[in-house]
Amino acid sequence: MSTDATPVLGAPDAELTLAPGLTSRVRVPASTANLGPGFDCLGLALGLYDEVAVTVTESGVSVDVSGQACDDVPRDARHLVARAVIRGLEAAGVGAPGLHLDCTNVIPHSRGLGSSAAAVVGGLAAASGLIAADGRRPALTDTELVQLSGEFEGHPDNAAASVLGGGVVTWMSADGGYFARHLDLHPSIVVTAFVPDRESSTHVTRGLLPDSVPRADAVFNVSRVALGVVALTTDPSCLFDATEDRLHQGYRAPSMPETAALVADLRKAGHAATVSGAGPSVVVLGTAELGDAESALAATHGFVMRPLPVAGGVEVHS
Repeated sequence: MSTDATPVLGAPDAELTLAPGLTSRVRVPASTANLGPGFDCLGLALGLYDEVAVTVTESGVSVDVSGQACDDVPRDARHLVARAVIRGLEAAGVGAPGLHLDCTNVIPHSRGLGSSAAAVVGGLAAASGLIAADGRRPALTDTELVQLSGEFEGHPDNAAASVLGGGVVTWMSADGGYFARHLDLHPSIVVTAFVPDRESSTHVTRGLLPDSVPRADAVFNVSRVALGVVALTTDPSCLFDATEDRLHQGYRAPSMPETAALVADLRKAGHAATVSGAGPSVVVLGTAELGDAESALAATHGFVMRPLPVAGGVEVHS
């Protein structure tokens, strides 16, 4: 497959240019990060999905959006998914004359459920799908998707969960590398999300964190992260202790008093509750479905309880 059109997107000087009409469809899951103590290094994919369809066109970039926050996003090359598609093509040395995107947003925006990471992963995976459909160059690998999405996000926990599915452990190297490994979760683990109407900014809540923490708190969190891997994979009875945190949740609490109060009340009731990412949503990790009592408790704080299955990774169809 070839085209004489001059590539203007992706890699402008690429030898490989995608032909108009080529399409790729993607289904990408939401995620929750940190899981209590694992700041920027633990994540979990959740069964709530955005969908992206990308078609190569003759020129330009256009975007149609429906669903969550559809009135608040640009409809051109500035759109986050479009930027990710273009970056994915560029990373593979591939050009395209133009792109049209159809985005269906189901993941709530700015709620701590990985909507921006899903947008980035969705765009990168869609680019990979276009490359695979063209057939002249290998698609992007999961390792490349984690690296490229980590560059967008500045940390790989949410994005890696959306790429790999299930639970993930992630890390960053001194030279800017982003890495992740999939965790095979214990089959009994159940996830329940509590989602408020109000939004929160990750940029703002990160600014509340101190540059240094007491040594005792650092040691505490290291022990809980290590225990978290055990709890998630082999011994869920440790989930309550494994989701304790002294590194970030307390510092963010004044900016999200309803979130902090709900976490405290759920933990008083014996549930392994944590702030989901930067909030304001809350997640509970356990081995049993929650019921009317927890739903009513959530409602008093302005949250809606929503059981969510653990999800697999991003799905690509060409």
